[in-house]
Amino acid sequence: MFTSEIIPYTLRFKRPAGTSRGVYREHRVWYAVLRDREDPDHFGIGECAPLPGLSCDYNSRYEETLSSFCRILEERQQLDIEPLRSYPSILFGLESALQHYQQRSWQLRESPFSRGVEGIAINGLIWMGNIEQMRQQAERLLQRGFSCIKLKIGAIAFEEELRLLRDIRIGHPGVTLRVDANGAFTPDEAGAKLQRLTALEIHSIEQPIRAGQREEMARLCGATPLPIALDEELIGICHPEEKRQLLETTQPQYIILKPSLHGGISGCTEWIALANELGIGWWITSALESNIGLNSIAQWCATLGNPLPQGLGTGSLYQNNLPLPLAIRGDALWFNPSGPFPDKPLQAYETDHD
Repeated sequence: MFTSEIIPYTLRFKRPAGTSRGVYREHRVWYAVLRDREDPDHFGIGECAPLPGLSCDYNSRYEETLSSFCRILEERQQLDIEPLRSYPSILFGLESALQHYQQRSWQLRESPFSRGVEGIAINGLIWMGNIEQMRQQAERLLQRGFSCIKLKIGAIAFEEELRLLRDIRIGHPGVTLRVDANGAFTPDEAGAKLQRLTALEIHSIEQPIRAGQREEMARLCGATPLPIALDEELIGICHPEEKRQLLETTQPQYIILKPSLHGGISGCTEWIALANELGIGWWITSALESNIGLNSIAQWCATLGNPLPQGLGTGSLYQNNLPLPLAIRGDALWFNPSGPFPDKPLQAYETDHD
């Protein structure tokens, strides 16, 4: 039997993280802690990390909603997924806390990754900034050994972004290039911009136009010269029949799955099954979680056997991240099963630590 507790925490970025939707400087998250009534050293932690302005379940009463679901989990001692479908970040946090509690280990799932003998290939991420800042980020990632890098585009002049991509392609012809527009293009201009990107041998573009324009997205996916990956388009699509309708209508080349945004582990598993059935590619990405959430995503991702580079490199973004033995070596994320691991969560994770 376990009790539940919620610990609010503010993650602070080492440097501002720029996207076409704005700049992140801090990230408010909540840790759901399950603790055995008789053994206080037996606990489980999950991370609820909504993104304001993006997550479908975030509002001013988020903590109150989370508390309500924690009370239900405590009363029933098991998780009912159905009422949580519309609350993906809460579902992911509670799924993760329960998995950790039941496993009694930070090795949440059995895999070569959890044993520390294999890493997970990931893409390096270039955040938006001025063109020189982005160029410097690219060079650092390439020097560290990344074979796949992703650029967030759409906030500065498209010609400058093309020039940077062209320079990277010329200097590093073997590198895999992904771009993420975060919906920055209009439907009228998207086709021409995708055509120009195609000349640079881009692997894929995430969310070229903003979510919610399903007919325009379907037309774009049907005629694109460049593989399109849906991301924000999946947010708020919670039930299996809605997921199928979206994928059958738009027929994207890829979908990108983030448990905090797209239905927790269980909801993303549904997306994967549908994508496989429909011949749509996919990969997994974190959504600015701390190491607690990243570990849960990575441990699950490692069991799926997807050979594409995943988007799991955001654990080093924060100056006050929580200590777990996750590290990027070369172009892969690694887990060290020998630790060290925090064993006293309430002492280790001080609320609003500065």
